[in-house]
Amino acid sequence: MHGPATDTASVLSQGSSSIGRSAYNKGPGFTLDTFSSKDFIVRDFVEALSSNAVPASRRSGASTQAGAFDPKPLIRTFEHALSRLKTLSEDLELHENELSSSVRRAEIQHKQNVNSLARQLEHTIDSFQQLDNSLNGNVTDGDADSGGNVAVKIGERLEELDRQRQRAQDVKFLIQCWLEVSERGDLSSLEDVRRLGGGDGKIRCAHIARQLLKISTRVDPEGSPVVNGKEVTNGVNGANGTSDGKAASREIIERFLEMLEKDLLNQFDDFYRRQNFDGMKECALALRDFGEGASVMGLFVNQHQFFIDRSQLITEEVAGDTETWDRLADPDTEPPGVEPSLQSLVDEVRVVVEEESFIIKRAFPFYDEVLVRFVQRIFQQSIQQRLEMVLDKANSISSLAFLRSLQAARSYIGALVEDLKTHGLTEHPEPVSSQMSAILDQQLDDLFVPYFAGSSYIEREKKNLDELYSSLLFKFTTYHSRRPKKTTTYLASLGQRSKELIASARDAYMERLDSSDLPASQKAMLVRIAGLRDADTSSANKNEIDVTEEDGALSLPNAKRMLKWLAEGVGRGLELSGGNETPKDVKELLNLLLANMGELYLDTALDAADGMAASQESAKGEPDLSYILDLRAAIGILHLMVTCIHTVLIPLAASNLTIRRDLEKSTTNFVNRMEEKVNSIMQRTVDASLTYVSKILNQQKRSDFRPRDDSNFALDELQTPTCLNIINFLSKLRDRVAQSFDGRNLKLLLTELAIGIRSLLLTHFKSYQVNLTGGLVVSKDITKYIEILRTFPLAESFEPSLEVLAEIANLFVIGPEALRDRLRGGSALAGIDKADLRPYIQMREDARSVGVQAVLNAM
Repeated sequence: MHGPATDTASVLSQGSSSIGRSAYNKGPGFTLDTFSSKDFIVRDFVEALSSNAVPASRRSGASTQAGAFDPKPLIRTFEHALSRLKTLSEDLELHENELSSSVRRAEIQHKQNVNSLARQLEHTIDSFQQLDNSLNGNVTDGDADSGGNVAVKIGERLEELDRQRQRAQDVKFLIQCWLEVSERGDLSSLEDVRRLGGGDGKIRCAHIARQLLKISTRVDPEGSPVVNGKEVTNGVNGANGTSDGKAASREIIERFLEMLEKDLLNQFDDFYRRQNFDGMKECALALRDFGEGASVMGLFVNQHQFFIDRSQLITEEVAGDTETWDRLADPDTEPPGVEPSLQSLVDEVRVVVEEESFIIKRAFPFYDEVLVRFVQRIFQQSIQQRLEMVLDKANSISSLAFLRSLQAARSYIGALVEDLKTHGLTEHPEPVSSQMSAILDQQLDDLFVPYFAGSSYIEREKKNLDELYSSLLFKFTTYHSRRPKKTTTYLASLGQRSKELIASARDAYMERLDSSDLPASQKAMLVRIAGLRDADTSSANKNEIDVTEEDGALSLPNAKRMLKWLAEGVGRGLELSGGNETPKDVKELLNLLLANMGELYLDTALDAADGMAASQESAKGEPDLSYILDLRAAIGILHLMVTCIHTVLIPLAASNLTIRRDLEKSTTNFVNRMEEKVNSIMQRTVDASLTYVSKILNQQKRSDFRPRDDSNFALDELQTPTCLNIINFLSKLRDRVAQSFDGRNLKLLLTELAIGIRSLLLTHFKSYQVNLTGGLVVSKDITKYIEILRTFPLAESFEPSLEVLAEIANLFVIGPEALRDRLRGGSALAGIDKADLRPYIQMREDARSVGVQAVLNAM
């Protein structure tokens, strides 16, 4: 370590140098106890810090040759001290805050206690005064000597005396029983009451036996305990057998309690079979002292006929016809609903719980506890076991069958819970209490907790949709994975990566079909959706699957199927998840939709169309525009996707602003990318069409517009072959484009194409010399061009351009005088620069004549 301290110490001796380094590097150490001492003096504390920071050699003045005073050790020491003091100050402040909070809480509690005690004291004083007045006969209301008041007072006094007499008898009998059990080791008196006293006698026996057990425990608190009727000694045996005697007494009392409990349980069961609700209530009340009534509640629940009858049915295998399970696994059919055996069980539970709640209310003084245990037993045993069997069976069919079964079961059991709440059970005809409602909701939630823990549910939904989408797009991805692509441009390289993604998805799908954990029924369903045969899925035939151009084209019905499957999953998630994780789940589903329907399906088809359009720009013959037929389906699918996203998915993420913004951003980016590709395809279509029209125009013969007078030329054959070829091409192009676009897209595309054709024609007629007869040919050709362009749904702003084109044709036909008038104004040429019209006039055969030259000079 190199620093100022070592630099200062370098002039000292070797020993002094090491001491200096040690002193400088060691920071001051102190705690709160340092400042708590009564002997603490600030000046001494600061001097101690200073002396520790200065080397011994400098303090003693041993070396006078050392350099100038180095303050850095002092600075470091005091910085460390200040840092330590700040930390201690913060700890002290925190401790003070805690103590202050404790003091405030204690003051508040003390104030509340004082107020409470004051109110209790006032109430006691009032009660005492009332009692004193009643004893002294100071009655303010009515006549104190009236017969009614005297009779009431006498009756109350007699009742009090009777209660005191009864308590005295009970105490006497309790003492008698204790003497019997402690001296003679029996409970004959209590046995007589149990046998002859009926229901009230058994209740009295239970109460007295409990008192005897408490007495035994108080007399010998450290005596030998009795476990399961057997004494467990602690190694203490007195010579007079006192401890053994007390332990034996306790054992006798406990055996009597066990016998009494069994007797009461048997009597309760007998009353239950005879529907004697009053007897059941007496026994239940007596058994309340035995483990808070757990034994009688267990007897009622465990021996209930519902559980006895259902014990065999619950373990039966889940059956059902094959057609129903196939419908459950088919994504294109409506699910059949809840599984029949589970439905039967739930229906029976509804009836049993409603009926038994009436019995429970009459047979138990603590009926709410019994009802809770009865409901818990039904849900946690009967319903849960059957639910697990149904879901296991559905999972062995397919992922979709599991999800649909889970939804149907959750809905049907949820309806059961709502029906029980509405019925009221023990509160019938009023709705159930808030406590019972919460218990029913908790039982419902507990049934389905294993299926919604963490992200398990949404992962199942994603897995199901991914399998369905992969199956539906298998032939599509197979077709496009075989389509050759040239990576000569950046966009082409992107297409190559898309092709690799398609191949990866196809391989993953085939591996999934070959997986051993895929149920056979689900594999058959996926193969059917993919349009394959079982033989096609073998390893040897993976690369020999036949696909057609139709398989590689977009299909609006398939897109609708994909969105329908997604909508079903979203609806199921809303019903099952409760909405807590809905924004996150929606984000996962949107990413899945964009990856499959967006990237693998729509984006791949547009890439193929864009590549086809690019290849047609350099085609030697007439361009093949068949690819634009996919654009209508692509635009329709994109519209459906965007509508579904903005209508179904994004509103569900409204509760989480961050996720909602992410969804909107992802959707916007995807739509912009698709629109750019559609625009690119449209522009390439226009470029390829104009390139082909330009090639046809270049094939125009020079003699077409300069026919000889002696040639066999008929007026009805005034169109040139070049014009006829262009007209035929534009007609086919118009019809094909109209099949692929509509509305604004159609108008924009054809207007762009018309502008390009007009520009080519204007340039074309500047290059050919025209005689008088040829002017008629030019006029006829241009008329045909205008006619075909007028069949296009063009923008209104383009209409004047067609009039200009017709006027250009007139420049080759009219004479010099008419030509001069035409150029002066009053026609569509009035707004055109005269210099732009000169090339056309110069191509007239009589351009060197005096009249035409005069017109040219005037321009």
